[in-house]
Amino acid sequence: MATIELKEFQIRVISDLLSSFNSFEKEIIFKSCTGSGKTIVLTHFIDEFFKENSGYVFIWLTPGKGNLEEQSKNKMDIYIHNPSTKLLNDIMTDGFEENDVCFINWELVTKKDNNALKDGERKNLIELVEEAHRKGLKFNIIVDEEHLNKTYKANDIISIFKSEKIIRASATPQNYGDATVIEIPEEEVIAAGLIKKMLIINEGLEQGVKLENQVKYLLDKAILKQRKIKEEFNKVNAKVNPLIVIQLPNNDESLLYEVEGYLKEKGITYENRSLAVWLADKKENLEEIEDNQAEPIAIIIKQAVATGWDCPRAHILVKLRNNMEETFEIQTIGRIRRMPQAKHYDNNVLDMCYLYTFDEKFTEGVKLHLGKGAYEAKQLFLKDDYKEFKLVKEYKSTAPVGIDAKIALNSVFKYYEKKYNLSSDKFQNNIKLQSYGYTFDKDIIFNTYQGNVPTLVAEHIKELNRVGLRATLNTHEHGRMLHKATGLIGMSAGLPYDKINTILRRLFLKGVNSPNKILSLDVKEYYAFIINNQDRLKDDLLQAIADESNQIELKLQQIYTIEFKIPREYTLTYDASLPHSKIYLKNVYDGYLSNAAPRSDTEMLFEKYCETSDNIKWFYKNGDSGSEYMSIVFTDNAGKQRLFYPDFILQSVKGNIWIIETKGGEAKSGKSENIDKFAAKKFSALMNYCSKHNVKGGFVRLNRSVYELFINTTDYTENMKDKQWKLLDQVIL
Repeated sequence: MATIELKEFQIRVISDLLSSFNSFEKEIIFKSCTGSGKTIVLTHFIDEFFKENSGYVFIWLTPGKGNLEEQSKNKMDIYIHNPSTKLLNDIMTDGFEENDVCFINWELVTKKDNNALKDGERKNLIELVEEAHRKGLKFNIIVDEEHLNKTYKANDIISIFKSEKIIRASATPQNYGDATVIEIPEEEVIAAGLIKKMLIINEGLEQGVKLENQVKYLLDKAILKQRKIKEEFNKVNAKVNPLIVIQLPNNDESLLYEVEGYLKEKGITYENRSLAVWLADKKENLEEIEDNQAEPIAIIIKQAVATGWDCPRAHILVKLRNNMEETFEIQTIGRIRRMPQAKHYDNNVLDMCYLYTFDEKFTEGVKLHLGKGAYEAKQLFLKDDYKEFKLVKEYKSTAPVGIDAKIALNSVFKYYEKKYNLSSDKFQNNIKLQSYGYTFDKDIIFNTYQGNVPTLVAEHIKELNRVGLRATLNTHEHGRMLHKATGLIGMSAGLPYDKINTILRRLFLKGVNSPNKILSLDVKEYYAFIINNQDRLKDDLLQAIADESNQIELKLQQIYTIEFKIPREYTLTYDASLPHSKIYLKNVYDGYLSNAAPRSDTEMLFEKYCETSDNIKWFYKNGDSGSEYMSIVFTDNAGKQRLFYPDFILQSVKGNIWIIETKGGEAKSGKSENIDKFAAKKFSALMNYCSKHNVKGGFVRLNRSVYELFINTTDYTENMKDKQWKLLDQVIL
């Protein structure tokens, strides 16, 4: 057994965990940043718990990635004297005994083909748990990396054990609610020397630098930094070989060969053991790679390795991208934050970690990480009075319907022609599009961020500097980016790749004949135009497909119908942190809460209106997608059928059935807050549906100037000052 000297904050947290087991709350949220010694804290806590309590078993649940259950078991075996630790196979053979700590991989019990829950010659897991209960054993559960396993199937597994307490442990826990919260502040972990003082982002990146090859540029920066860190370790006589972690995108295989090839030019290869790789189908030089003196100076990974992998000598992360849409995974930063000898060196080079990336979604990734909702969930059941309520629901044919590229092209061309006042003069069209913000630069232009981040909190992220970069266009190298950009533009408009590729080429590329021609770009100009204007093209093409005023004559397509009944069960998510919540008695579900979440301002006010208005008898909040919910069909300007799911169904005291869709309202300035490009088309479809089925309907929006809800039941317009918008209470009767 190895000995470890616990830090002061770790001792305090162990004490807090022990105390929490005497509290009323069943659930404990243990928020602990990567590198704080979460596993060590929990193993010592369990050891202390067993000293004071008898008749207990701990179940330690881990995510399926990276054999984390074996890593956690091995740590407990190393640091705790004579622990009784088991993996799932041990449990299936020997059952549960007092003072067992059982490490179970979620995947082994939640995936479809698992054997642990099946009947067979050996007792299955449920039977073994029941047998343990008959023997008088009690269970407590630790859910490790709990943010990765927030599923109802996972909760069903937890319920099998009928545990007294559940500890949900993560650096990024998602649920708080009424749980006891125990948190290790990141600042304490830094002060204790366990993690690096600061994250340095894109050190040495020059504003406006022109790149010949983005991958080589980032790898060069990382290799130079690795050598510098190594020199500094030698100066302080620390035997540490700093490691570069190179993260590839999950869906791009070609980058692997490019990275391997360039590293080989630099003398970093698998053969001389200076390079390691840890991918699903390729693993090299991973033996004892976590050791501070291991040979590899670089390892190639993907996101799957990020959770649970503990390699304190990792100092540098190179995060490669293949498009601008990929969200930065904050968990990966944790792999480079640990100090290799669990102490600071009072050396600015050694006490920092380094990120090199052209991922301009970095700040969005951090915000997502910091802002994940703390929603609780509970199952509600439909009240008996509404079980026989029926409506007609529309749905699309399951048979594939081909999108007419000619119709879609004509819609897009007409939209551009109208919005930008274009003509047959391609040169003038170029000037007009530039005046509206389109770029015609021949280089690839992109942005990233640069600066120092002491802790991953929003105020530090906001202080990062935005850095503009450019790369010389290479049709071979940037072919992947063009392909990706084209696909994403098509996805935004609901068009398959072959159709959007045809449309873009006919609109903008020289040599492709088309009467609908906006520009005449040569091949390199076309590559740069599509890649650099990806976001603007996405927005314009979506608007062209959605614009009701841009409607062209389309072939009528059959709309299929089926009976709709309100689902018998409903999983309500709600924000337990909001004070003074109450049950809405007029909702069709028993126990529906006023703090249901997520909800827009308009939705929240409308639900409150339904509950308090003398005009409303009952109301139902429809789902956003899924065959069990109420849906209506509309057709876009490419001839594609789409579904929309109206937000609410209700009945007035006079017996009228209303179908209501809520949208973003209007700001005090008069600016529309509605972001749904298809709003007008959905409105037309709703009005047609109401006419056919003898029900009433309308769109409801919030006018912030008077902070009142208004409804439109006639002709759709975004301008809420128009007479079509009337006070809600004067219409729904």
